[in-house]
Parts: sequence; structure tokens; C-alpha cells
Amino acid sequence: MRASLIQIDVNEGESVESRRRRVTALVREQAEADLVVLPELWTTGAFAYERFATEAEPLEGPTYEAMAKAASDAGVWLHAGSIPERDPDGPLYNTALVFSPSGDLAAAYRKIHRFGFDKGEAVLMGAGRELVTVRLPATTLGVATCYDLRFPELFRGLVDAGAETMVVSAGWPERRRAHWTLLAQARAVENQAFVLACGTAGTHAGVPQAGHSIVVDPWGEVVAEAGAGEEVLTVDLDPAKVAATREQFPALKDRLLGLEPPHHR
Repeated sequence: MRASLIQIDVNEGESVESRRRRVTALVREQAEADLVVLPELWTTGAFAYERFATEAEPLEGPTYEAMAKAASDAGVWLHAGSIPERDPDGPLYNTALVFSPSGDLAAAYRKIHRFGFDKGEAVLMGAGRELVTVRLPATTLGVATCYDLRFPELFRGLVDAGAETMVVSAGWPERRRAHWTLLAQARAVENQAFVLACGTAGTHAGVPQAGHSIVVDPWGEVVAEAGAGEEVLTVDLDPAKVAATREQFPALKDRLLGLEPPHHR
């Protein structure tokens, strides 16, 4: 399975429409890939909180339409990163979109863990409630977004739902880049799964982005890592390595906690 992670530069000064056109062209160039992954909130920038409300879109808005067509034109599975979604009957959501090679929506995931503590995304957006997996011909994707990476129980839930490849779109800040790498490897090791973590480059809302999108195998080995700038990171993966790893070192079979209600005394 060939995967391409498109690490987009989100520097300010480019309009949403211009960036959407540029990203659409980048996706179309990845026709040799099976799976293409984009970062979190690449239309606005993950830290540009003041733009969330004004640039929020309905689920089937202009970004949805552009990405559906790009997936179809390239003939790829496309994790289109996430958009600020405006629910007509509720709050904003940070919503990831996954499209099939025919351009159909395969899944939408509303980010469960919102970053910001008592400000920013944490107060401006609603929390998702459902774990999302997507079955591809070669593997089952587990979908997560940025801050979710810090919550291992979410990934355990994805494993229980059959996930073999974890796809994380993010707008991760440079000042915590060491955590980005460490957590991506930890989620791969503990779940014996591939982790494809795609972030943004550049600076927006005064926050330098980490870049360094990364692909980690089920043993925790780094398969490939991007640099700091805009880049397309392309890797060839053997999905069978997940089952082989879980058979050779069957740690997941020894799980006790989380499989049944704990006993208290």
C-alpha cells in the first residue's frame, strides 16, 4: 500500500480559496498512491481561532466538494484532513473527512478531544462522540485528529473496532514537536499498528508549526519522516506486517483492563 502524506504550508496571507485550489492540485498529483492524507484544519490553520466561525462550512460545503472531486480525479482514498464544520442544528465541529476513490464520503469524524483547556477550540467547538474506522481494501483505518494523539484509550477503542492503521491529521506546534514524535511511536508500539501522522508546516496565528509528518510501523520504527517545510512524504507499506507483529509478539492478547468492568474492594 502506497501512502502519501501532504504536509501543507499554512502561512498566513493566502486565502482559503487559493489554498484549496493548491491542495486540490497536490492531491491530484498523487495518483500513484493508494491513500493520501492531509493535515488538520488546513483551510484556516488550527490555531486561527478567530477564523473558525467566519470560515466554518457545512459538511458538504466547498472543501467537501473540492476534495471529493480530487479523490475521484486521482482515484485514491483521501483522508482530507479536517474542516471547521458548521452544524445547522448545533455547534461548530472539527470534522475529518475520508473519501473513497470514487469521490464518495466514506466517513466523517468529529474530533473528540478538543485542545485549548479553557479557550480556543475547547470552547469554540463541540466534542465528537463516536470512534470512526474505515475499511480499505488493504487495511482498516482508525481516524484521529491532533490532540487525540495524547489519549491512548481512543486508540485502544480503534483497535477493538478492527483498526490496523492509525491516521492522525494535525496542526501540531513546533514547541511540542518532541511530544509529536514520541506519541506517534507510542501509539504504534502499544497498538501494534501503523501510525500515519500528517501535520502542517509554516506559521499561522503566530504559532510556528512542527511539520515533521511521520510514518511509524507496528514495532515503533520510524519508516519515514518529513522535514519542517511543505513536503509530500510518500511511503510503501506492507499491511500484512500488522498481523505478523501481533502474532510474533501477542501483547494485545494479554490485555486485562478495559475488557470487562474492574473489580473494586
